[in-house]
Amino acid sequence: QVQLVESGGGLVQAGGSLRLSCTASGSIYSINAMGWFRQAPGKQRELVALITSGGSTNYADSVKGRFTISRDNGKNTVYLQMYSLKPEDTAVYYCNAHLKESLVGGDKIYWGQGTQVTVSS
Repeated sequence: QVQLVESGGGLVQAGGSLRLSCTASGSIYSINAMGWFRQAPGKQRELVALITSGGSTNYADSVKGRFTISRDNGKNTVYLQMYSLKPEDTAVYYCNAHLKESLVGGDKIYWGQGTQVTVSS
């Protein structure tokens, strides 16, 4: 079984920064991609950023130029560095991973428990 554990959320003022971390642990053969989603109250969950095993990245238009996703393959960890935070970034941020638990197994999807990011105006 695999578990994703997130950390780094908190309360910041507009214009501030935070760095979120997510570490996958357990029976992991390979990780195809890891990413971050967020969900604000009354809104749909949306993709914020993702990074593939090959290092390709993708960002939501609303965070491009402000957020950076990165990874540490040796630690099975993904980071989300957030700069110039805005009140509209306030949401619960969820880590997501698409991974294999064995050589012949197919992809499985795992979610973290979420970490709250609150940006005050």
